[in-house]
Amino acid sequence: MFRRLCPSFQRLQSRTNVHRWNHTAAVKQALQYKKGDTIGGYTVRQVEEIKELHLAAVRLLHERTGADFLHIAREDRNNHFSVAFSTLPTNSTGMPHILEHLTLCGSQKYPCRDPFMKMHNRSLATFMNAMTGCDVTFYPFSTQNIKDYENLMRIYLDAVFFPQLAKLDFMQEGWRLEHTDPKDKSSPIVIKGVVYNEMKGVFSNSSNDFNQAIVNKLCPSGVYGNVSGGHPLSIPDLTWEQLKEFHHKHYHPSNARFLTYGDFPLEKTLSLIDELALSKFEKINGSSVVPPEPRWEEPRMETMTCVPDPLAANPEKQSTVAVTYAMNDATDTRESFAMSILSHLLVNGPNSPFYKNLLQAGIGADYTPSLGYDANLKEAFFSVGLHGVSKADISKVTDIIHQTFDEVISTGFPQERIDAALHSVELNLKHQTSNFGLLLNYATVGLWNHGGDPIRSLKVNEHISWLREQLASNPRFFQEKVQQYFKDNKHCLTLVMNPDDHHEEKIRALEQRNIDRKLGELDSASRASIYDQGLKLLEHQSKKEDESCLPRLLLKDVAPTIEMTKLNHVNMGGVKVQTTEQATNGVTYFRAVLNASHLPPELKRMLPLLCEVLTKMGTQDKDYRQFSQEVELKTGGLHTSVHISPHPTEHGRFEQGVLLSSHCLEKNTEAMFSLWKELILRLKLEDDERLMQLVQMCAAGLAQTLADSGHHYAMAQAESYLNACAQLQEEFTGISHITQMKTLAEAANLKYLLPQLKALADALLKKDSMRCSLNASSSGLSAAENCLDGLLSSIPGACTTNCPDYVAEPDFFARDRKIHLVFPFGVNFCAKSFNAVPYSHPDYSSLQIASQLLSFKYLLREVREKGGAYGVGAVVRPGGCLSFYSYRDPNMEKTLDVFCDSVAWLTKGTFTEEDLEESKLSCFAKVDKPITPGDRGAAAFLHGVTDEMRQEHRQRIFACSKDEIISAVKRCAGESGCTSSVAVIGPENKFTETGKHWLVHRE
Repeated sequence: MFRRLCPSFQRLQSRTNVHRWNHTAAVKQALQYKKGDTIGGYTVRQVEEIKELHLAAVRLLHERTGADFLHIAREDRNNHFSVAFSTLPTNSTGMPHILEHLTLCGSQKYPCRDPFMKMHNRSLATFMNAMTGCDVTFYPFSTQNIKDYENLMRIYLDAVFFPQLAKLDFMQEGWRLEHTDPKDKSSPIVIKGVVYNEMKGVFSNSSNDFNQAIVNKLCPSGVYGNVSGGHPLSIPDLTWEQLKEFHHKHYHPSNARFLTYGDFPLEKTLSLIDELALSKFEKINGSSVVPPEPRWEEPRMETMTCVPDPLAANPEKQSTVAVTYAMNDATDTRESFAMSILSHLLVNGPNSPFYKNLLQAGIGADYTPSLGYDANLKEAFFSVGLHGVSKADISKVTDIIHQTFDEVISTGFPQERIDAALHSVELNLKHQTSNFGLLLNYATVGLWNHGGDPIRSLKVNEHISWLREQLASNPRFFQEKVQQYFKDNKHCLTLVMNPDDHHEEKIRALEQRNIDRKLGELDSASRASIYDQGLKLLEHQSKKEDESCLPRLLLKDVAPTIEMTKLNHVNMGGVKVQTTEQATNGVTYFRAVLNASHLPPELKRMLPLLCEVLTKMGTQDKDYRQFSQEVELKTGGLHTSVHISPHPTEHGRFEQGVLLSSHCLEKNTEAMFSLWKELILRLKLEDDERLMQLVQMCAAGLAQTLADSGHHYAMAQAESYLNACAQLQEEFTGISHITQMKTLAEAANLKYLLPQLKALADALLKKDSMRCSLNASSSGLSAAENCLDGLLSSIPGACTTNCPDYVAEPDFFARDRKIHLVFPFGVNFCAKSFNAVPYSHPDYSSLQIASQLLSFKYLLREVREKGGAYGVGAVVRPGGCLSFYSYRDPNMEKTLDVFCDSVAWLTKGTFTEEDLEESKLSCFAKVDKPITPGDRGAAAFLHGVTDEMRQEHRQRIFACSKDEIISAVKRCAGESGCTSSVAVIGPENKFTETGKHWLVHRE
């Protein structure tokens, strides 16, 4: 998977038959090591306790190879492993990215095709992936099971150090010339390949194209002047021989950085890594250093073009402009911390100077996607700009940016804003995430790759103290940094992207020219062999494999029961409240659902808009800037979202409303509830200019999500024709919502909406439509209950306890539908959906297992390996649908046929008992993902799914038979009369234009 890492990437009981490490001793055990100690072939170089993160870090060196190793010991059952390599691209052929794919296609000990994908069905991993950044490739996984941990480590180590790198796999994953129909030599020859199609999808999103161009043009002379993921026009220049040489040079222990995290024993892990990999190598000069970019003597300006956005609110305002500055060496962690805070002060929230001067200037829709400070490259950079600008206003944007820096140099920042920014850091330290090891990996991999100290980067309290000292001794500290990095910095890039009506046509012409060029390089014999190579690859992909070489867990390794959460239910002022005492690390979590089922249809339709603006319009006592400042100073934010939840037992019934949520440090609990009280009782919906700005920002942001999340939107569209709950979900969160916000953003004035929004808020913000939940620690729960009681006693409404008010739409009728939503993408997102069953229905477990069988035993081979799509799968959703999807897919018609064929394949029962057990394991990996203390009980509160229901679902997965799965799929999707619908998001296609029963929709 290609990604340019972003700096903001910010415990279940297990009863198995394998030995469990005493996780309470993990930190103490790590602290027993001393600098200079030897553990096998490793030497301890550094041992540090980082109390604010409740962990101990041990850094070691493998003496034989020079491999760098970091172990982070923490009382966390969800253990994490990663091995990373510095992979510096020398061109834009995507060599690091394609190699990442190929290493996972088979190795010496595991020679079957694509063991990585196959391990998804043989593991309980909570995370498993591989990623390529601008200058690093890393292979992370997480799991709570120690046997699984060792299995996956064996797979990963053999994959990266001893891969097969087969020519046929290179053709499949990278690129190849092949007939559109491999079995028909008269069909046109095109370029195919999984990565090739992935990157076509990546660059179909103009935001991705713009972000990549910033990196390439800001640092054009070296590594960062290339596209490490591969540009579609350059990928076909990569040869198999070049890729193998790249692996030989970069995938060596001397160029490797290992990270382990959690409560599993360190010494056993070290021994296993040495035995499986490191002992087979000798040290080489494997360092890969990114040379510094020569600093510019004058600022530069570059331009580029993109496809016009059909979802843009104003066709005349589709330009994007950003000003980007090269900054400090990213290995200077103190400077990077200070710059991240400075970035927050400059651009975050309505009190920031760029929000006031740039966003509120009325010349653009929203910030550019590449906003703020990024320290993942060797040299960090800061970028700010506007999206949705007219060409005539481009110079205004750059003028405002430079004027704003001058203003900050002159006036600085109010102390309360600095305090609020540091409070956010403190709260984030205590807020627990479900995959903390992965988060630490993201936070350290870039810095570590450039030779920085990963342990020092984790000492957040030390960085906060240092920054406070700087500010105390020099009140103009931030102003001087603005002068240094922005006012006096000549290494400044202004990048402008303008829409071009012919952009898509030009790209297609360049792609065809690329095909013609590659064909022109072949002699007649090589050209004739394209057909034979295509058949050979097809035979390879279709071959039945022996997967017995792969390790696997067994169902007996899975805990038979879930860990129950003790929930208390009380009545506060007529409102039903769920509370649970959890080890929340001093953080209080609050949720409230406001049921909207009783509201008239004309008000219900405005729920998504109300959720977008409710907390951002201010109150009678504070304008939106003052209110935002208080929220940031005391909480992690006051959040509102549309809440649509299907009934867990009754198909067709659902709850609709609004979800309120927030969290805070225990010391700020009273302040958090006071803010909710002020918002609910003193809400001010009067500023039509503010409303218009929020709508335009929302519309611009939503439009940017489509190209990267098209499969979600396609599934939502297909499902919307099958049941009323899915229809409402699509209306409120799908493409319908995007187009509705676009329509509102196009309006000259939205003042007419303010009375309607006020009527909706008045009708909704009452306790007779409310239920609440609290998660807090033993020291904070009582205070939170008292504060919530005070809030509820002040809110108007009848004093009657309300249970979830589920409704049905008796006038809704499921219908077959085929719809093609045309967008200017280089690839497709396809979905096909069938009506299914609710969560507690006996067939639900059978369909969940079936979705894993379909995904990994059929669809992956046919759609990804043969068809070249980047992603494919089947999923059963609690809303009552079985859905198939493909992601960044070059084939539409063929994929839709495969969806149908997969159902026929499964209902014939050709899968084995081993396939069945593996699919059950895959289900358990999903249902057993760690739940943080702040989220315990959320499924019961939000969706009515109790622990008892979850346990019953678990038992059904264990007990489900082959015949039950076949019968369930037949009832849902395999019999005549089964209602289904299809949705495709992607470029123009003759098949849908001329095909029967297709509705083609263009924006």
